[in-house]
Amino acid sequence: MAGTALVELRGVSHSVGRGELHRAILRKVDATIAAGEIVIVTGPSGSGKTTLLTLIGALRSVQEGSLRVLGEELLGSATSTLERVRRQIGFVFQSHNLMDALTALENVELGLRVQDRRTWRELRREAAEMLEAVGLGAHLYKRPDQLSGGQRQRVAIARALASQPRLVLADEPTASLDRESGREVIERMQGLARGRGTAILLVTHDSRILDVADRILHLEDGNLSNFTDAVIANTQHMMRMLALSKRRQDLGDAVEQLDERGFTEMLSGMTAESERFLETIALSGDEAFQGMLSQALIAFTRKVAQVLDAERASFFLVDEDRAELVLRVSQDVGVEEGLRIPLGTGIAGAVAATGAPLRVDDAYSDPRFNRTLDQRTGFRTRSILALPIRNRQGSVFGVAQLLNRRDGRPFEPSDEERFARFTGHLSVILESWHRLDRASRSRT
Repeated sequence: MAGTALVELRGVSHSVGRGELHRAILRKVDATIAAGEIVIVTGPSGSGKTTLLTLIGALRSVQEGSLRVLGEELLGSATSTLERVRRQIGFVFQSHNLMDALTALENVELGLRVQDRRTWRELRREAAEMLEAVGLGAHLYKRPDQLSGGQRQRVAIARALASQPRLVLADEPTASLDRESGREVIERMQGLARGRGTAILLVTHDSRILDVADRILHLEDGNLSNFTDAVIANTQHMMRMLALSKRRQDLGDAVEQLDERGFTEMLSGMTAESERFLETIALSGDEAFQGMLSQALIAFTRKVAQVLDAERASFFLVDEDRAELVLRVSQDVGVEEGLRIPLGTGIAGAVAATGAPLRVDDAYSDPRFNRTLDQRTGFRTRSILALPIRNRQGSVFGVAQLLNRRDGRPFEPSDEERFARFTGHLSVILESWHRLDRASRSRT
């Protein structure tokens, strides 16, 4: 059931070596992972990420503290308990660990045989269905050496998810993949697991996939902290901003608890930090700041919709090279490499081209309305409020949208005024993130 704690760590410590060679790997780690939650753990090499994963996966003995996984206490537990827990976990490692002599179909069947509840025909059918789900229906009978790196990793993910595990543990699953393959692997994992309420714990150095997470944790020197605290520790501007707001908790949770005034104050603080960043760093590619802004935008998008009593908020950014708008941040919608709209078309495209706001009372009766995203998500757009987003030079570089007032009425001029105040702050934050994103893309 979504929200149920599947993993609970309380004061978990782990060390290796003795005497002068003694080294602490984990120090009094506390964490909880709920059903249906995707948690990413970041941190430098050697920080203990893999150790944490193997402890939770019942692959390593717990030395100190309490570690409950899938309802079982692992500290001092019997071998039979560890085996029972492992049978309910799907593992995805850096190296795919496929059996070279077996086909993709046979490798996935191995992941199903651990349950020992199905006939041979049932195992084969379910393995084939899972490979179809990850886009490998045409490669069922190929061996690993006949598959690309991305295809082998998708086989490993299919094997991990085939047994319908309650928990998936993934160690650097995109490390050997290019940007496109890595993104596809993670989105396949996200989509397949989310539908089952499976929890995912993923350790990675890959900043390109941070946006899939419900929470991001950071592990360094054996200490686990939320991502906001990690950015505070490494970015002095962010430290000052969040210290002033006195919020050391997860950013998404913090934003949810704010009233409109507090939310405006937080936006003002981050706006000031973004302005300083634009003035002093200019395309430096600061990944910590970029990751923080990405998480902030997701949280702020949700909060803007809530404060303005709308069903959904979204932000498009201009891709000048291709003369298109690209959906970059949207509430409850995965948007990486997402929807693209030619400038001048659609509601958002018209706003980007003219620089003038638009209020549309009935989207489906407006010939400019693009139904693509509704068709992808099943969402039914009724009314739209769209505003241009301008950079500090006054040029339009994006569009902000609200969709559907919750009371069913069209948006009014007062809604436009309030939305404009928020987008004034968010425009600076978006500009910071947009410039960092363009810089990182130009390097890949």
